This record gives sequence, C-alpha cells and structure tokens, in this order.
Amino acid sequence: MYSSSSTLWVLIATALVFFMQAGFAMVEGGLTRAKNAGNIIMKNLMDFAIGTPIYWLFGFGIMFATNNAFIGAIDFLSQGAYTDILPAGVPKYAFFIFQTVFCATAATIVSGAMAERTKFLAYCMYSAAISAVVYPISGHWIWGGGWLAQLGFHDFAGSTAVHMVGGVASFVGAKILGPRIGKYDENGKSRAIPGHNLTNAALGVFILWFCWFGFNGGSTVSAEGDATLATLGSIFFTTNLAAATATVAVMIITWVRYKKPDVSMTLNGSLAGLVAITAGTDLVTPVGAAAIGIIAGFIVVFGIEFIDKVLKVDDPVGAIGVHGMCGAAGTLMVGLFSATEYSYAGGTMPKGLFYGGGLQLLGVEAIGVFSVIAWVTVSMTIIFTLINKTIGLRASREDEIMGLDISEHGLETAYADFVSSDYVNTFALTATGKEEPVTGTVPIDKALPVQILTAKTSTASDIKFTKIEIIMKQNKFEALKNALDKVGITGMTVSNVLGYGLQGGRTEFYRGIEVETHLLPKVKVEIVVSKIPVRTVIDIVKKVLYTGNIGDGKIFIYDVENIVKVRTGEEGYEALQDVE
Repeated sequence: MYSSSSTLWVLIATALVFFMQAGFAMVEGGLTRAKNAGNIIMKNLMDFAIGTPIYWLFGFGIMFATNNAFIGAIDFLSQGAYTDILPAGVPKYAFFIFQTVFCATAATIVSGAMAERTKFLAYCMYSAAISAVVYPISGHWIWGGGWLAQLGFHDFAGSTAVHMVGGVASFVGAKILGPRIGKYDENGKSRAIPGHNLTNAALGVFILWFCWFGFNGGSTVSAEGDATLATLGSIFFTTNLAAATATVAVMIITWVRYKKPDVSMTLNGSLAGLVAITAGTDLVTPVGAAAIGIIAGFIVVFGIEFIDKVLKVDDPVGAIGVHGMCGAAGTLMVGLFSATEYSYAGGTMPKGLFYGGGLQLLGVEAIGVFSVIAWVTVSMTIIFTLINKTIGLRASREDEIMGLDISEHGLETAYADFVSSDYVNTFALTATGKEEPVTGTVPIDKALPVQILTAKTSTASDIKFTKIEIIMKQNKFEALKNALDKVGITGMTVSNVLGYGLQGGRTEFYRGIEVETHLLPKVKVEIVVSKIPVRTVIDIVKKVLYTGNIGDGKIFIYDVENIVKVRTGEEGYEALQDVE
C-alpha cells in the first residue's frame, strides 16, 4: 500500500533538490570570471545529465542492491525490487529519483573548485566516475545497510555522504590540477581573483537555501504520523537556524578581520551552516543548531584561508571549505549535539557528549568521517591521475587565458549584449603579476599589412574645434548628460571603460586576500565643441562631477584639426550639425 502524502512529499523534495543544480550554477558562475561563465553553466548541466543515466545503469545498484558490508551489487539498469530499502509507502521510482538528485549534488560540487582551468571532456569523465562508483560505494556504507550503518553511524541527509564526498574530491582534483594562472606570485603569495557577478552568486545562495528544506526535510522520506510531522517541522527550523547563525557569524568575523564585512565569504557562510546541520538536523535542538551554525562560520572563514594561503590549493568558490570541512565538522558535531537517542541495527545509540551520552556516538561519527575521507581520497586520486595521463585534466595555457567559453565551446561571451570578451580576454595576469597580451590564432608577422589610402587634403573652416574627453563615475552620467544638453551639446560618444588613478593604491580584501583596487569601471564621454566656449563646458562638468573625493574624474582637452561627416562629405562646422 502506497502512501499518497509520503510519496508526494518525496517527489516535491526531489524537485527542490534538483533545483539546487541551478543554485550551484549561479554560485560557481558568479564567483568566477566572465570568460568562463558559459563553461560553468555547461558543466553544471552535464553533470546531472550524465550522472542520471550512469546512476541508473550502475550506481543505484552498487549503493542499495544488497546489505553487504562494503558494496552493493552490479544491478544493470537497476531492475531489482529493492523492497528491503524502500521507505514505507513510497514506490521504487519515487525513491530512485530522490536518490538520483542527491548523487548529482555530490558530483556538481567538484566543478566549482576546479573551475576556470579544467578540460570539459575531463570534467565529464570524472563526473561520470563519481556517479558510477565513488559516491555509491561510500553511500552504501552509510545509507545502504553497509558497515557504517551497522555501527550506528548517523548522517541524516548527507553532510558526509554527499557534501564531504564532493568536498574531498574537490580538494584532490584542485591539488592535482594546480592553481589558475596568476593565482600565486613568484613568492607563493596568494593573489585575489574576484568573481565577476556577486548578484548571481547571491541568487544561487538563496536558491540553495530554499532548496535545502527539501534536501534535509525530504530525507524523512515520509509524511505519515504525528511523530514524523513533528520531526519534519523541527528539521525545517534547525536547518534555517543553522544557516542564519552561520551567516551572521561570518559577517562579524570578516568585519573584524578585514575591517569590512566580506560579501562573497558571507555567502559561503550561509552554505557552510546548511552543510554542517545536514547530518544531525533531525537530532539536535534549536540551541544545538545555532551552535553548529556559529562553529561552521568560524570553520569556513579560517578553513578557506588555510586552504588558499597555507596549502596553496586554488579553490575559486570555496567548495573545499564549505562542503569538505563543514561537511566533516557537521558530522562530528552530531556526536556532540545530538539530544535524542536513536535505534540502529546493533541496538540504541546514546545521546551526544554534551547531553550526557558519553563518547560512543562521537567515536562512531569520527570513524565514518575519516573512513569516507580515505576512500574518496584514494579513489579520486586514481581517477584524476588516469584522466591526467590519458586525455589530460587541465586546459592549455592559451585556452585558460582566453577563457574556456571560447576555447571549449566556441562561445564568444556569455553576456553578448553587455560585455565583449575582447577586454576580458586581451590580458591575463602571469605569475609575476604582470599583464601578458594574448595573441590571436594568426601570427603577427603573417597579418595583412595596413594600407593607407591618400586623398586630396581638405581645408576646414576657420572656426576652432576642441575635443573634450571626460573620465567619470558611471552614476554621474545622466546628470552630466542633462546638464550639457541644456547648453546645446546634444552629440557625444560614450564608452564603458576600465582604469584607475590614485585609487590603485587602496587595498581591500576579497575572501581574506588583499586586493589592489585597479581597473575600476568608468564612463568615458567624448564631445567636440566649436561655438560653445570650452571653459563653459569645463565649469559644467566640474560642477556636476565634484564630490571632493578621490575618483571624481578627469577632463582632457585636445585641439581638433578638422571634422568630416561621412554621410554628406561636409567638413568643419557644418559636419557637426545634424540638420538636413
């Protein structure tokens, strides 16, 4: 007899967990550079699309087919009935798709840590391997009746089974892959490479936070009975509370350490709290959940700094700290904060250490964490090494500098109407901190020579022409345009540019790393005047742009020899007029 409420709840939770793929895509894309945004999207799409049939062909059977201690069985196409592991009242394929989206989550975590320098084909291969073997085997130990389950190991929704597996795989892959070009200088000092779109990253975090209610709540795989419904409410509450306290903790920590609250690190803090609470969300009290969130906040800040500055492992999005470290810590904290006894195959597990249960639960949780770390480290080292020795794991230097969007997918830019890849890809930061130009596919010595066509010299009118070039803040443009329009200047050329002046010496922090502020977004306005006095224009510009702060802008004045209107052939003053 199937339960309508339980089946519907499992399927709704499945849909929420699936939507986490969108959240990961936004977070990873936002915290990396624009020239790789399309590649990030493609990887997040394909790890789910590849992982789904792979998990159907092999993974689900390896994870659930039997109650053997170490591995399930090869059940091609997952044809078994699986009656021993199905939740009460939930049909096989409802449970199957629920497990599939969890598998996809473990695989997608890896893409962020290895972003911006991994070959797309290599990514597809190791993502398939994670879904086929790595995740299902450790998942069998925890959720498939394996040896950890028989010891009483508790990982309710996957702090270890999903997140730590992805985090450890991320660490191994990023270590073998090596850092991005320019990430560390010749002395090994870490250099900040800010993400291109924090708005997208924030949207991704909100999506993940929302979907986590399905991730954790759906792991009840039931919506029957008062006890289950009470547990479900508690899970929602503790999940949200841990995320919130972790977020606040990271904001305060970064505010103290970096003198300003760090946006990207605080976003990571939200995810850190969600990852940490996932293992014990069904066993802890609200006080325990709040404490777990705060501890996770400290772990993610100092963990990301340690990985970057001490271990010299380049993780663009902080996946190792968020999922690896906080996944492990969250599981261990079940042994500290569990306020409830629970039954398992070998008997009843006592409460956590802080609730008078002694060290038994903490010891079992530690065994599980370190066993899974060992398994993932060994298996992923073998997989990454085999890929590296065959097709190669890392993109070429030229491809990395140009960006994986163009080199791997033929995509000029993921933001066609907003930014050209020309200025994004023209220069790359080398290990010495210098800008290195990127040449095209045609060697310079073989490029077509420039042919200068001479024409009869024309003489302009006797009126003097002056070009005025203004470099200014973007938010002042509309005010300037309106002011110039009032004195009769209606024609101008406007460009979005990047540059810096005195601001280049100001030091800020991005994810705990010093950032020398440079290449700030500015607007360049170019106008040519004749009868309107130049001093009048200068006075208007100064009045509109002045704030008294560094960065108000600059005005450059040039003499213009002549002006030619292409459409009519008019020269001089007449060329400036738009009257037919």
